[in-house]
Amino acid sequence: MESEHGHLRIGELSRRVGVSPELLRVWERRYGLLDPTRSAGGFRLYSHADVERIRAMQRHVEHGLSPAEAAGAALAESGANEPPPAALADSRASFQEALERYDEATANSLFDRLLATFSTDTVMLEIVLPVMRSLGDGWAEDRTTIAQEHFASNLLRGRLLGLARGLGRGGGPIAVLACPPGEQHDLPLLLFGIALREAGWRIAFLGADAPIATIESAAADVHANAIVLSAVTPERLRAVESELAELASRRTVAIGGAGADAELLERLGVVLLQGDPVAAAAGFGHALEP
Repeated sequence: MESEHGHLRIGELSRRVGVSPELLRVWERRYGLLDPTRSAGGFRLYSHADVERIRAMQRHVEHGLSPAEAAGAALAESGANEPPPAALADSRASFQEALERYDEATANSLFDRLLATFSTDTVMLEIVLPVMRSLGDGWAEDRTTIAQEHFASNLLRGRLLGLARGLGRGGGPIAVLACPPGEQHDLPLLLFGIALREAGWRIAFLGADAPIATIESAAADVHANAIVLSAVTPERLRAVESELAELASRRTVAIGGAGADAELLERLGVVLLQGDPVAAAAGFGHALEP
């Protein structure tokens, strides 16, 4: 309903613009397209300017722009500003330097400041993922140590698990997320889970090194709509190829990560998730369509 100040709750906004509340929330988090205020009761309230930005984005999408490009164009037309690239670069550099110094207090303080300044999707896309890649590349090139990489991974895992509280709440479809046997790198999968939860899904997160039988059992227990696996190398998937093929014959299975070899996945009959974890989550429902 529309408030006395002319603001709309998300249900009414959804009806006016013909976009689901779940997708509106994704656009708000990922692109900063909406700028809600809060009612006395804590409800988000949207303005006529939000309606106009959504309609502008829809027009740009109809003319062939990607959602990200369309949102950027709509924001530019309205005079809204995205976070300055320099601010993001400076924040990213400061955060990585704190991690490389094993400075837990400073790293956590910076992370808190990032979440207060930028959207969750922006923090994941522009800070967490680049820092993870940089530290991994630095270890491979002898610029950082394995100890620094482990310290950073553990701190990031803790912070992301904090963001992941309540992954299973809600009434949307449910996905079981896991890494195959032997795969220990579950941070990209955790990022995917957080983004997928924000898109309206419920998540049962099993994490690293999960036996295929355990994954299927969990999927049956929670009546999962889909199973999502993540692997850094294709060897982890090839080692359980026959089990994965059997699982895919009974369940909807999607696989992402650097180890998601397209040829292998086509042979297995599973869905290939492409792009970074946030992009893969945004397009997940579409990717599952036959």
